[in-house]
Order: sequence, then C-alpha cells, then structure tokens
Amino acid sequence: MSKNPTLTQPAPAANEIADGGDEDKTQLVGPVIRALRLLRFIAEGGSTTNLSEVGRRIDVNRVTVMRLLATLEHEGMVERLPQGGHQAGFDLVKLAAKVLASKDLTVFARSVLAGLSESLQLSAYLGVLDGGDVLYLLRDMPQTTLVSNIQVGSRVPAHLTTPGRMLIAGLPEAALRERLGEEPLKMVTGQSPATYARLGDILAADRERGCAWSFSAFEPGIDSCAAPVFDASGATVAAISVAGPEIRFERDSALRERVEREVKRAARDLSGLLGYVAGRRR
Repeated sequence: MSKNPTLTQPAPAANEIADGGDEDKTQLVGPVIRALRLLRFIAEGGSTTNLSEVGRRIDVNRVTVMRLLATLEHEGMVERLPQGGHQAGFDLVKLAAKVLASKDLTVFARSVLAGLSESLQLSAYLGVLDGGDVLYLLRDMPQTTLVSNIQVGSRVPAHLTTPGRMLIAGLPEAALRERLGEEPLKMVTGQSPATYARLGDILAADRERGCAWSFSAFEPGIDSCAAPVFDASGATVAAISVAGPEIRFERDSALRERVEREVKRAARDLSGLLGYVAGRRR
C-alpha cells in the first residue's frame, strides 16, 4: 500500500484497475480513485465509525481515510451522523438527481405504472400540474374491459381529480386562487368542491392520509386513488393514480386497502428514482 501516492501515478493495487485493458494507468488520479471508492462504500451502507477497517476495505491507510472524509464532508458529498459515522450528503443526492433529471420523468414512470396496473388490474396514470389543470402524461391499462379510460394528453381542473388534488395539496389558498380562479369552482358531480373552504378541507384530509380517494366524484361509477411523487428537493412534481369500476371495490372488501398501499409504494419508488430521500421535504 502506498502511503504517499503521486497525483498521476497511484499504486497499482490489484483491485484498483481492471486487468486486460490498454489504458495508460499514468493518466489516472489516485486520490480521486480513493475518494470514489470511499463514496461507494458509504453509499452502499458501509460504516465509517472504524477508520482502520474502512481503510482496509478501500485499500488506504487510516490517515488517508480521515482526510478523504473531511474533504468529502466539506464538499457536501457526505455528512456526519449524530450517532457517529457518515451517510451520503445532500449535495451528492442533488448531483445524482440532476443526472437522473436528464432523463425524462416518463422514462422512469413507465415501468412503475406497468407494474402497478398489472398488479391491481386497474388503469394507472401519471399526471403533472400545468397551471390549474392536471395534465395526464402516461397511462397503462390492464387487459380487461372494466377500466377507466382517461386519454393521455387530457387536461382536467386539478381540484376535480385525485392526482390533481395531490398536486395542489401543498399550495396556499392564494396560489390555489391564482391557478383555479374565483368561486364557484368548476363542478362535474355533486361531490366536486365549489368553494375554497370545502376544497381546503378535502386537501387537508388528503395531506393527512398521504393519498387522495375519489368515489364516483369525477367519472360516475369509477373509484380512484392517487399519491404524490417528489423530486430530490422534496417538491411535488407529479402524481400517480389508479382508477377502476366501483363494483370491483364493492365485491372485494380488501381491495381498497391494497390499492392505497400499492399506489403509495409506486409513488415512493418513482420518487426514489428522481433522487428523493424520505424526510427531506421542501
């Protein structure tokens, strides 16, 4: 093990560079390699409470581990835990989120919706907020005739649908009025909120539950459940929903609980792919 590697000629440890290539090893920067090893070790759940053990695992000495940790902590790539040790830092999470954000949200959502629709045999949707409307970006429909059939590209006033309610649930009333307009609010059924007082009560209940439910409140005979999707900063950027005939819920008393559980899980999965870390809401 080299205690003082040069910047351009790291010690050629067997596990440092894959064998068999023609790459010029003199172009590699030893400290960067070691820092990245340490980051991988921490990101994969490795403990840094014993620096000597960490050094053994990443093939550097204890002092180097200490210096690497101090540098990574200074740059926000790792952060110290109250109980000792370190975890991935928020700046690292944001950096990863920016990389992920270079891919369209819909790329990640497609597989999530497909799994949700297949599991529940209900129509699954991804919606985003556009002004005062929820815009339906994606849908996945099961091979059954008993499904909801909202078209991709449809726009609906956000307060009328479960994904729309999740998208506006965290907005103050002034922002809601700016997006939705003055009272009375648009209604499509007797359950639609016509006033901001009524809408406020509904959104408060949605926030408390962590999801929104509708029972024939938008499409007659169709029940729906939605949960919010967060980005790395904790902002609500989308909502995942499922919808299907109320007769299925009436016939299966356990379906509602299962739907809520799986919709929330799907939203958490998609949030994680976007870099969201639980507890870091904006």
